[in-house]
Amino acid sequence: MRIAAALLLVAALAGCRTSDIYNVQQVSLATPPAAEMTQIENAIERAGAGLGWEIKRADPDEPGHLIGRLPIRSHVAVVDIKHDTETFSITYKDSTNLEYDAEAGKIHSNYNGWIQNLRSAILRETSNIEASAGTST
Repeated sequence: MRIAAALLLVAALAGCRTSDIYNVQQVSLATPPAAEMTQIENAIERAGAGLGWEIKRADPDEPGHLIGRLPIRSHVAVVDIKHDTETFSITYKDSTNLEYDAEAGKIHSNYNGWIQNLRSAILRETSNIEASAGTST
């Protein structure tokens, strides 16, 4: 009985892991010099969509600032994605049911995996811009 209780406790604690919030800061894009902001934005939107992210421009008059929202079951992660034609950043904005602790800078560890996946997908999609550099998409 004690072993079963201990295993249940370990399983419960494992399900509630938190980690330091992972933000992506000024990562270089492998885009050609002729890449346009709209091409970068479109590539970021495609990258996010492939992972279930809803990505929209934060303000129609503010190029280079997107908001990403990832709804998974009862959890939601929201991030700011800022970019130019050479770099991009992803920073925490808001969340629901992800055990966010602003004081400690902690969040459910799954969040960090989602951000790492988004970072990789953005790098992949933006690297494909080379073939269409200089043309609007």
